Amino acid sequence: MRTVAVRNIPRGPADAIQALGVAGVATVHEAMGRSGLMAPYLRPIYAGASIAGSAVTVLVAPGDNWMLHVAIELCQPGDVLVVGVMCENTDGMIGDLISTALQARGVRGVVIDAGCRDVKTLTEMGFPVWSRAISARGTVKTVVGNVNLPVVCAGAMVNPGDAVIADDDGVVVVPRLDIERIAGLARQRTDKEDRSRPRYAAGELSLDVAGMRAGLEAAGLVYVDSADDL
Repeated sequence: MRTVAVRNIPRGPADAIQALGVAGVATVHEAMGRSGLMAPYLRPIYAGASIAGSAVTVLVAPGDNWMLHVAIELCQPGDVLVVGVMCENTDGMIGDLISTALQARGVRGVVIDAGCRDVKTLTEMGFPVWSRAISARGTVKTVVGNVNLPVVCAGAMVNPGDAVIADDDGVVVVPRLDIERIAGLARQRTDKEDRSRPRYAAGELSLDVAGMRAGLEAAGLVYVDSADDL
């Protein structure tokens, strides 16, 4: 397999990516037709973290973080580093030194299908990482992988330049060419929810606010006054 590091990648529009971040992972996932979500075992290392940016993708060998150092040079402000691993691994591939270098280049955070270490320091730095595990187990620098080629991270395909949105609900990936369209759909969902929320707060039933009764009747649901009427 040829190992390469691609210097230049296309990135999506910054304003639309920011709008996706404001909408949040759950809303964006629904706006995409319930697709693009990474496996739920990826969790932020501290609560309240939220990022949205363009993916710089990295493929690494298990227990080997050599390519992360290559990727640092290729990152730009507003990027999110997305790390896939050649096979399942939980070693602590990223810690405070790599994170400090990434933060200095304006990287918004890291999504890694492996372990993270130095969590206390990263939390104090305010540098968010979504990882498979927290592990103090270190890594080596032996095997060359790829930077800025398509990778699979936590079950999701990620292409360089795709939008990556991550928060307490998980991580979702939006294909680069769909960013503006999905941002518009997410905004529509948010507006609809904002209109519905006061009605729920006033005690209206979701069956009526969302107009579910006719569909339930068509699906065969019948109300009876008691089980004796069955």
